[in-house]
Amino acid sequence: MSRSLPHTLPASRPSLLSPGWPLRLLARLLHWQQNIRTRRQLAQLDPRLLGDAGIDLAARAEELRKPFWRD
Repeated sequence: MSRSLPHTLPASRPSLLSPGWPLRLLARLLHWQQNIRTRRQLAQLDPRLLGDAGIDLAARAEELRKPFWRD
C-alpha cells in the first residue's frame, strides 16, 4: 500500500505577503516588548508585594523562566 500526500494544502496561517503583515508584525513586537517589561517589573517585586498580589515565589520563578515570546 502506497502513502501519498494530500492533493490540497491544509489551511495555514496568513501569508507573510498578505496586506496586513506589517501591522501584525508590529503588534507582535510590541507584545513581546510588553512581556519583557512586565517580567522585569515582576522580578523586582519583594515577597510582601508578591503576597499582596496573590503571587507566590514559585509562580514568579515559573513566569520569569519563560522566554519573552511566550505568554
